[in-house]
Amino acid sequence: MANKRDYYEVLGIERSASDSQIKNAFRSLARKYHPDKNPGDEEAETNFKEIQEAYAILSNPQEKRKYDTFGHDRPGGSPFGSRGFQGVDISFDDLFGGGFDSIFSQFFGSSQRSSTRGSDLLVRHSVPFQTSMEGLEEELEIEVLKNCSNCDGSGSTIDEGSRSCPSCDGRGRIEQISMVGPFRQRVRKECAPCRGSGRLVSDPCDKCKGEGRAYQPIKVKFSINPGVVSGTRLRMRGQGESSSALNGEPGDLFIEIDVEPHPWFERDGPDLLMALPLSFADLSLGVTVEIPHIDSEKLKIKIPPGSIPGETISIPGRGLPSNRGRSRRGSVTAVLKLAVPKKQSRSMKKKIKEIRDEIEAELPSLEDRITSDAKSRRRD
Repeated sequence: MANKRDYYEVLGIERSASDSQIKNAFRSLARKYHPDKNPGDEEAETNFKEIQEAYAILSNPQEKRKYDTFGHDRPGGSPFGSRGFQGVDISFDDLFGGGFDSIFSQFFGSSQRSSTRGSDLLVRHSVPFQTSMEGLEEELEIEVLKNCSNCDGSGSTIDEGSRSCPSCDGRGRIEQISMVGPFRQRVRKECAPCRGSGRLVSDPCDKCKGEGRAYQPIKVKFSINPGVVSGTRLRMRGQGESSSALNGEPGDLFIEIDVEPHPWFERDGPDLLMALPLSFADLSLGVTVEIPHIDSEKLKIKIPPGSIPGETISIPGRGLPSNRGRSRRGSVTAVLKLAVPKKQSRSMKKKIKEIRDEIEAELPSLEDRITSDAKSRRRD
C-alpha cells in the first residue's frame, strides 16, 4: 500500500473536514474527471476511480474511523475485497442532484436511506405596480399536500401500523447495477410492494387513505423587495408538498411575482417611459406640468418652447429602485406627443385659420421642410 495516495490528499481536504466538505470536494472533483466530460482520457478515468474510492471510505463513518486509525494498512486488508475497488457507475446528473450517496452506501451495508423529496410547488401572485417602488410584506393562504394531521403522517390509525418497507429499506426505490459488456448500468425503479412510498401500512387512516398526506391550508409570509420585476421567483424552502416516502424531505414552494401594469408608465428595468400628449400651444410656447408620481412627490416636467412631437425629456433619479440597492433609482423619460381636439368649435376653427397664415409665413416651404427633416434624421 506504500504507493497508494492518502484519501484526504486525493480529495484535497484536511483530515478535520466535515461531512459536507467531504461531499462537496468529491462532487467538484467528480464533475471535473467524469468520463462523460473526458471521453477517451485514461488519466481522467484513473483519477475518477481514485476519488470514488476515497469518497467511498471517507463518507462512511465506520470506514473513515478505521482509515484514520490504520491508514491503508488496516487489519483484514482492503474493505472492497481481494480485487480492490472497481469503481461505480455515477451519472453526471447525479453529481448535481446528490443521487450518488445510496450507491456508495451499498459497499458497507450502510443503513443510510436515500430520502425522496416531496414535489415543489409554483404559485403565481399578482402585486400592485407600487410594490416595485416600495416593496411589500405579504401573506398567502394555499392548499398544500402535507403530512396528515389525523395520523401525524404515518398513514395508519394505530401507533405501529406503519413500518419501513423491507424490500427497499424505506427508500421507495430499488436500484440494480448490472454489467452490459464492459459498462456498468444502473437501473432505478419504484418498489412494487410499497408503491414507492417506502412504508407498509395497516389499518389505514380514514382521512388520508393510508398515504400519510392530505391537503391542508397553510399560511405563508414572505417579503418582496423594491425593484421587483414580473417573473421573479421567491423560494420558500420546505413549504412544498410533503414526501410520500417515509422520512422524506418536503419540497419547496416557489412564488412567482406578477407586477400589475401602471396606468401610464411602461417599464425597462428601473427606468420608466411615458407618453406626454400636449397641445400645440404648450409645445410652441413651453410649459411646466406636474403629475402624480409613484414616490408620492409630484413629478415636474419642463417642456422648453418650440418643442417637437417625438422629442424626449429625461428626469434622472425619479424611476424605480434598482435591484442593486434602494438608494439607486432609474430615470423617467417622457415622449412628447401632439394632442389635437377631436371636436372643434366654430370660434376655435376661426382662430386657428387666422394664425395659420401667419405661422406658414414664418416657415420655409413645405419641400424645404421635408428635405431639412430628412437630413436631420440621417445625421442622427
